[in-house]
Amino acid sequence: MNRYSFVQQFARLMLLATPMLTHMAVSAAEEPGGPDLLLVVGAPGLDDYKAGFAEWADRWMTAAAAADVGLHVIGTEPEESAADSASASPPEAAETDRDQFLRMLHEQTISDSAEPLWLVFIGHGTWDQKTARLNLRGPDVSAEEISAALQNSSRPVVAIFCCSSSAPFLNALSAPGRVIITATKDGAESQYSRFGAALSAAVTSREADRDQDGQVSLLEAWLYASLRTAEFYEQDGRLATEHSLLDDNGDQRGIRAESVSDMTAEERDIADPPIDGALAATISFVRSEAERRMTADQRLLRDVLEVQLRALKVRRRDMDEADYLQRLEDLLVPLAKLYEESSAP
Repeated sequence: MNRYSFVQQFARLMLLATPMLTHMAVSAAEEPGGPDLLLVVGAPGLDDYKAGFAEWADRWMTAAAAADVGLHVIGTEPEESAADSASASPPEAAETDRDQFLRMLHEQTISDSAEPLWLVFIGHGTWDQKTARLNLRGPDVSAEEISAALQNSSRPVVAIFCCSSSAPFLNALSAPGRVIITATKDGAESQYSRFGAALSAAVTSREADRDQDGQVSLLEAWLYASLRTAEFYEQDGRLATEHSLLDDNGDQRGIRAESVSDMTAEERDIADPPIDGALAATISFVRSEAERRMTADQRLLRDVLEVQLRALKVRRRDMDEADYLQRLEDLLVPLAKLYEESSAP
């Protein structure tokens, strides 16, 4: 039996995993590349924002170095001065941040890697009730343009928008195999967003590691950042002007942190209607040593087995004890073998 055929028994998980499985089937004989981070820093506007955005970006770059993630940065290099531009000979059209962003995004989405592409935007966003845009130095880039750039990609994508008016990007980019995080719950939340500060700290925070497994999952980082952001407004006596959303099941709806912060993995699995969070819980930006020793397909196999294990525990009260123990063994044995294989020198 094909080692992934059992995924068909879990339609919800298959919906999340299909893009990754398809990619593996096509390029199983190739050595997959590692994760990549496309970090985009937008036009800051005020100097106070510039310093903050630079600090958030530095945290992501430091985390990328620790995680051995391919790093591609836009928006931090000095802009060419007017004098330099005037003296350029022969005159050439300079590549704008928007052009560079769309070019790099295309290059990353056609990659053969089965590992995720992390797209992180830090800055300001706008929404005119029709189109959402990221404010870049020079021409802005729209949600529709980013969606078009990702349209034919089978690579897993984590897209995080730490900016005002970012919720429409969730609607534009939501799809199976993707995790979309926005700082706001709708386009009308147009004030300066602080969510990016908390999230940039959360990806390497021991405090954010709820299950104490030595790494911070994307779900854990998002919950930590969302709750810290809410605490800022409460402690400062302000009305909250941003409410983050996470979507990872492709339904274009998203969830708020307060609705799932106290839920267990088992409760998320059996939620009806389906709830976001299952895919984000399996992804970490800075992986533990044990996680790094696994290949992408080993991690996927592990994740599916663990979902089956949680589902079995939920059904235990309705099962014969002997049947439960047999099914439990059927899951624990391949899990043990998987960890043994991944830890072998």
